[in-house]
Amino acid sequence: MIRNFLQCSRKFQLDPADLTRSLKVLGGLGFTQVAIGRVLEDFPTVVIMNKGEILSIIEFLREIGVPGDNIDRVIRLYPRVLGFGVEDRLKPLLYELGDLGFSDNEVRKEIIREPRILGMELGEFSRCLQLLKTLKCREAIKEKIFQEGMLRAGFEVKLRVDCLCSHGLIRRDAFKVLWKEPRLITYDIENIEKKIDFLVHRMGYGVECLSDVPEYLGVNFEKQIVPRYNVMEYLKAKGAIDFEVGLKDLIKPSRLRFYNLYVKPYPECEKLYGRFSGNLKIRNKHPPGLWKLFKPQKFPETKEDVKNMKSFMDELV
Repeated sequence: MIRNFLQCSRKFQLDPADLTRSLKVLGGLGFTQVAIGRVLEDFPTVVIMNKGEILSIIEFLREIGVPGDNIDRVIRLYPRVLGFGVEDRLKPLLYELGDLGFSDNEVRKEIIREPRILGMELGEFSRCLQLLKTLKCREAIKEKIFQEGMLRAGFEVKLRVDCLCSHGLIRRDAFKVLWKEPRLITYDIENIEKKIDFLVHRMGYGVECLSDVPEYLGVNFEKQIVPRYNVMEYLKAKGAIDFEVGLKDLIKPSRLRFYNLYVKPYPECEKLYGRFSGNLKIRNKHPPGLWKLFKPQKFPETKEDVKNMKSFMDELV
């Protein structure tokens, strides 16, 4: 907080008296000490705002039905909302959400739950919903994406698009990656960032490769990405392969195909790969004896049944 304030003071040529004034203004508006600390830490520009500008944001939140005790929570979780204009940013955003079919109650609940939704640009949510409506994936994935409603799903798309863009992808390619690999919408952002960091700083690929191979972000990091990378690095060091392996060649093959191509000819790679190593015990998918439940019931044959079968066979002869 102090570092950010000093940077802001240098930029706007402020003195410590401005910080004292801001603390009194925020405290007088009913904000808790925790909320004031978060505001000065994440949005130090508040020190050059007047009381009327801050009050306009508070009044806006009250008008849309946010209870008084939750206004402090909204400001604490997303201090940057204090820098948005009510007439030219926040109200148009609510009008857009209403035009998209979301009720005031839905929007209010989502704002209280995740105030960062107020930071969406105009038109951004429409693009997110368009992507969601055109997804082509398994029903199980769709159910997981929409389990908390369309409004929440659209915001999750926005967060992941921002994440991909922050690592170097342009916005169009970020939407393309999400459309091709919808599982990303259900993954934690930390998981996505870990894979991108490994791709760029360890594997040496450019982030633009994700546009062509979005499956990289959808596969398991520990069980698939790392073992395959270790195998290929070992083979390169050994001189067993003398060609450039692209990200598509590393990720697209099935586990068995990758094993047959790069692991099976070199037994020492089996421990690196892990999936088909000799020490792995194959577990049955079903408990022992389950087949007995599906075995047809056998009925005893009576003398009359035998006689009928013989007479039937005699007619055929």
